[in-house]
Amino acid sequence: MIAHAENNGTDHKSIAELLIEEVSASRLKRWSTCRLQFYFHYVAQIKKPATPALAVGKVVHAVLQQWNHARWRGDFAFRENLNEVFDSKWQKEQDGQKIDWDGDEGKQKQSAISTLELYLDQTPIKPDEKPMAVEVQLEADLGKHGLPKIIGFIDLVRPDGNIVDFKTSAQTPNGESVAHQNEIQLTCYGLLYRDATDQIESGFELHHLVKTKSPKLIVTSLPPITDNQQTRLFKQIESYVEGVKREDYVPSPGMACLSCQFQNECRHWH
Repeated sequence: MIAHAENNGTDHKSIAELLIEEVSASRLKRWSTCRLQFYFHYVAQIKKPATPALAVGKVVHAVLQQWNHARWRGDFAFRENLNEVFDSKWQKEQDGQKIDWDGDEGKQKQSAISTLELYLDQTPIKPDEKPMAVEVQLEADLGKHGLPKIIGFIDLVRPDGNIVDFKTSAQTPNGESVAHQNEIQLTCYGLLYRDATDQIESGFELHHLVKTKSPKLIVTSLPPITDNQQTRLFKQIESYVEGVKREDYVPSPGMACLSCQFQNECRHWH
């Protein structure tokens, strides 16, 4: 969310001005999905309770983050403490949240822990591999391109400069479309990595933890970003900045509406 700027002797900035000072992959993705959804989330700042899928995803992500941190510290016995770490993260995610489990909390919890157990058994990352970086916050100034700063958190960078992003899913990802669906995010990550290290990433890995009845791990390896992908991202950022300045918050009815939490607000939009 974007906090309202305090007026303490400096110029008061509008939410729109704050939104285009820094751009992230998540903002660009939501903007490209539906500009009205973007408005409800970032401008009107309408708060919605966490969905079960979002809550489970956060817990899985938090557990894997602790696993990566443990290996970065040289602690390679994480698997033995998985259940204890999981229970702690699960309880923490519940604190202050109103999650409507609809009677399925136990089922969701068992699915999450089973998926994590499968991941640690099948991950291509060796138990004693020390990461280059874990959950690192990066930023890159694109001012020389006439664009704002981009910011982002990268889940994991392996020792060879391979950027890893963890994702939870209820369905097996489509191998032909997964690269296209994640292009904005991965291009941002590539630019952030290059700006921070003055090196080109060796590639990307999308680790999909699929929470089906029998959990699955789908790893998709992708090459470094191309000049064309960088250009596409720059054009998307230009469109985003111009649209926010114009307050171009219009709905985009489609399949994405099925999982949108702002359906009621959208129906009453005028």
